[in-house]
Amino acid sequence: MDLLTELRAHRLLAIVRGSDPDAALTTVLTLAEEGVTLIEVSLSGRDALDVIARARTALGPDATLGAGTVLSPDDARAAQQAGAAFLVTPAVSDAITTGRELGLPVLAGVMTPTDILQARRLGADALKLFPAGSAGGPGYLRDLQGPFPGLPFVPVGGVDAAAAADYLRGGATAVGVGSPLIGDAAAGGSRTALRERARTFLEVVRPKVHP
Repeated sequence: MDLLTELRAHRLLAIVRGSDPDAALTTVLTLAEEGVTLIEVSLSGRDALDVIARARTALGPDATLGAGTVLSPDDARAAQQAGAAFLVTPAVSDAITTGRELGLPVLAGVMTPTDILQARRLGADALKLFPAGSAGGPGYLRDLQGPFPGLPFVPVGGVDAAAAADYLRGGATAVGVGSPLIGDAAAGGSRTALRERARTFLEVVRPKVHP
């Protein structure tokens, strides 16, 4: 898959981290039903590899389903075997190199200019600005775009609907959203509320057409 093209087209990456594997799977499938195309299942969730494998079976081979919190080469290989089509790391690590060797695109976690340079040198397809809220929010993203114009940044961490709109107006390629979108759904919470949140975020990230 071409991760960067997908990020530019859909502008929303849903991050599912669940304490209940069945609820996490239901969350993934519900998001897909609502039209959330890019979905990451964090390996820090319970039985995450099994959730990815079951979701891949349910969604089919073309779904843009990825693995997050990929910390090591072993994580990268296990995620690929489970059916992940892309990898997301929380930091710059050798998991990026392994992902590229496996033929998987990588959204690499960065915070500083040094991180950005290292991630690009290792072959990251896009840059997960994390934790974006703690780093300074949309203002920090704008600051980074001075020395790094045109790079594909995906802010993650503390991104609610209002912040998502601010980041996208400020030049982010996409936004990654966990708890403000998922809520308690991956622990068995309301699917109806999840659907409502998904619709809200999809409306926020939809490109606005001006007359």
